[in-house]
Amino acid sequence: MNANLSAGPNPVSVAPEVLADIQAEFSREWQRLCDDARRGALAPPSDRRFSGNAWAANDSHLLLAHTYLLSARAMSRMVDAAQVSEPMRDRLRFSIMQWVDALSPSNFLALNPDAQQSIVESAGRALNEGLANLLGDVKKGRITQTDESQFEIGRNVATTPGDVVFENKLFQLIQYAPATATVFERPLVIVPPNINKFYILDLQPENSFVRHAVEQGQTVFLISWRNPVASDTDGIERATWSDYLDDAVLQALRVASDITGQPQVNALGFCVGGTMLAAALALAEARGEHPVASLTLLTSFLDFHDTGVLNVFVDEAHALLRDHQLGNGGLMPGRDLATTFSFLRPNELVWNYVVGNYLKGQKPPAFDLLFWNGDSTNLPGPFFSWYFRNTYLENNLKVPGRAHAAGLPLDLTRLRMPAYIFGSREDHIVPWVAAYASTQVLRGPQRFVLGASGHIAGVVNPPAKKRRSYWVADALEKASQPLPGDPNSWFEQAVEQPGSWWPDWAAWLAGHSGKRVKARTKTGNAKYRPIEPAPGRYVKVRAA
Repeated sequence: MNANLSAGPNPVSVAPEVLADIQAEFSREWQRLCDDARRGALAPPSDRRFSGNAWAANDSHLLLAHTYLLSARAMSRMVDAAQVSEPMRDRLRFSIMQWVDALSPSNFLALNPDAQQSIVESAGRALNEGLANLLGDVKKGRITQTDESQFEIGRNVATTPGDVVFENKLFQLIQYAPATATVFERPLVIVPPNINKFYILDLQPENSFVRHAVEQGQTVFLISWRNPVASDTDGIERATWSDYLDDAVLQALRVASDITGQPQVNALGFCVGGTMLAAALALAEARGEHPVASLTLLTSFLDFHDTGVLNVFVDEAHALLRDHQLGNGGLMPGRDLATTFSFLRPNELVWNYVVGNYLKGQKPPAFDLLFWNGDSTNLPGPFFSWYFRNTYLENNLKVPGRAHAAGLPLDLTRLRMPAYIFGSREDHIVPWVAAYASTQVLRGPQRFVLGASGHIAGVVNPPAKKRRSYWVADALEKASQPLPGDPNSWFEQAVEQPGSWWPDWAAWLAGHSGKRVKARTKTGNAKYRPIEPAPGRYVKVRAA
């Protein structure tokens, strides 16, 4: 081993005594592996990449797997010991992870006995089908993660009944049909992220968040974002952050208010949608407007101090590049964003499919969430460049008056409506402590809920499945005091509850939704007439 790690033009050093300890441990473990291999006592590793019977049956392949894992641990220790700043260590760790995961012997046909066995047992069919899968994905420009032929938007995903009641060049607004005889008088407006499509919240009937809300008596409106493509000629590629706040988020709130006759609505934002929603409400506040009675934020950033692993992509050089490329117009390709998110978990979302699809010639099983994950969206360049600089790079939204929209300073600390804030404990996109940080930005009464699992699975957790759990700190809320600044202090006082957090949220929202009234039989009104049935046209446009 060498005392230097490569990190751009300058080498990164490791203290000699620490490097010597890493080398000594590597040598000891290597000798032990060789001894076990000679005695035929080498146990299969616990890593699932090498858990197949073909690995266990072949001593040389088994030794190769163990050697690879030993080398990976040594590289990880070298990164941990590198004499660098923590941001640089994070970048080193991410880079090493990419190389180590890519070089796994399981990813190569000549080194993967499972794949070789598949070819032999199928009389070569697996090889032919693997090549066909590879060529098909090259043509699509992305790795297939699920059997996409089993899903169709509007047929078995995004099927909750309703109508599009408004549209402009940025979005369509869906109003869902009631499922109960009476509904709460104040409607709910949902702002999903625009870096993917809304139907993550309306997958299939048994796991649809939208359907669940409708069944609780909520009149639900939902934004379906336009997916801009290169052939568009209406100027959407020049849409800005201010355009999205004014002409989309606030417009959706106005339409829902007009249709239901309610001066205020309840509003929910998910991921980037939550950031946009809060910023839009700050813009309304700057104008003296108060369109929302309660706010729900699901795995959203308001304070971008801790962005987790995504921070490795954030620096001034990247921001300047995006400003130059996209600041005056153009499209940020959805494919680039999708690739970035996949390589945050490369073994699960990249190499797993390389092995299964290409080396073994398998067709991935049908999975609605992965169908959605493969349906990426493009973004207008000016919107993206503003968002990247003002949030991830400069963290301007949390500082009163530093970020502007429509010529007005934004101050999120002036938002005093009741807020339900949700984070997912294993979220790698919005770390839960970052979701919790929103409690220190907003000023109204707050309920923070921490769900089990990750960014998507933590949110999409229907009660009927009786899976996972969530944490609440009711004692803190009953004390009617601001939530503590330290998220770990909150967690120490939180109590774990079994199952889904959806009923907890539904009960909270009911308290801010007014009285029950007779459900209307028709969507829209005289001003906003139904345009087409849900899920509408916009969601069906695929990014090229």
